[in-house]
Amino acid sequence: MRIHIHTFGCQMNVNDSETMMGILSSRGHTLVDNPENADVVILNTCAVRKKAEDKFYGKLGELNRLRKAGKEFIVGVAGCIAEKSGKELLERKDVHFVLGTRAVSRIDEIVERASRGEKVADFEDALMYINAETPRIRQSKHHAWVTIIYGCDKFCSYCIVPYTRGREKSRPLEDVIREVKDLAHKGYREVTFLGQNVDSYGKDLGDGTSLARLLQLTEKIEGIERIWFLTSYPSDFSSELIDTIASSQKVAKSIHLPVQSGSDRILKAMNRGYTREEYVQLIQNIREKIGDVSISTDVIVGFPGETEEDFEQTYRLLEELRFERVNLAMYSPREGTVAWKHLEDNVPKEVKNERLQTLLELQKRINSEINRSYLDKVVRIIGEGRLDKKRFYGRTEKNKIVIFCYEDDPTGRFIDVKITKTTAGPLYGEVVWIESPE
Repeated sequence: MRIHIHTFGCQMNVNDSETMMGILSSRGHTLVDNPENADVVILNTCAVRKKAEDKFYGKLGELNRLRKAGKEFIVGVAGCIAEKSGKELLERKDVHFVLGTRAVSRIDEIVERASRGEKVADFEDALMYINAETPRIRQSKHHAWVTIIYGCDKFCSYCIVPYTRGREKSRPLEDVIREVKDLAHKGYREVTFLGQNVDSYGKDLGDGTSLARLLQLTEKIEGIERIWFLTSYPSDFSSELIDTIASSQKVAKSIHLPVQSGSDRILKAMNRGYTREEYVQLIQNIREKIGDVSISTDVIVGFPGETEEDFEQTYRLLEELRFERVNLAMYSPREGTVAWKHLEDNVPKEVKNERLQTLLELQKRINSEINRSYLDKVVRIIGEGRLDKKRFYGRTEKNKIVIFCYEDDPTGRFIDVKITKTTAGPLYGEVVWIESPE
């Protein structure tokens, strides 16, 4: 059959879609880019915020309009909304099957059953069947997402992930290394290790496996030039991990470390498990040991009970720590979470929006000031993709996007670019050296 997969949300969803595409293709199905040409449409969904759910239901509406125009296809829902609302979804006439977040390896069987007219739901934990040998169709030829740990045990009061992704479950270290070696053999130069809490990797295995150990072993693999990892949790970010990054020639000097709030009172209500002081000390330790490191973070504004003083503490934290990137979001109640059950969403939407805009303006100023320091400097990037006929972009080891002009497609090659223009976002420059194509 002809199958189209549309992916919402995080990089782990992207990697899950790559896995589903690989399995389906290996079973003889054809992947298509447009739902209008498909016999089966799979929506791989995100439920982390209401906005993400709204996008999914909007897409379902688009598919229904195609149906009214005479197009016939099977619709399946995978990902976190499938896990969260599977029973309700399966009762809808416009959904034919539902696939849980841990049942990705069973996608071919589910599609086959749905094609016979069955209404199918599968929420089994089949993660043990996903390994280095699992076929995957990756979006890039030089960079690969590699999921190393599934689920999360933190249970932050606002977060639905532990309920939709389950408890933490690590892949065996030797299996991950086998996948990375295979990627290097195929010409991949960059890998990003993924987990909802990637720093917890290996703790459930009880054999000494850790993220730091994985990074150390990956660095020895010939052909892999850059190593990234997402997403970290402050209380699990170990001294061993800091030392490993500091001594590495391949691990990118870019760390994403969500803080969520600068107020101890709000951090406690969020069940984050650390204080403002402990977070600040961690950032100081990272900067002292790693040196020229780029640190980014996540912040939620308008959490239940957040006062002006709480918000002011967050503002001052961002001023003090001067992150290179901040992902900002307004609090969104998620059904089933502790905050949804026990805390009133009592910060008015207009106040949330005002606080969001205030932090956006602050971060824009900080980004502009940091980026100006790159002017006239030469940075090394790996080419990532094309913006238009002659403009391309790449990324530094500090996760800075650099836009430049070039005649040929330089994707996957090392490039030295002299920065000629800076903004609060991308850097712009001229190529001064480029790695020869193979």
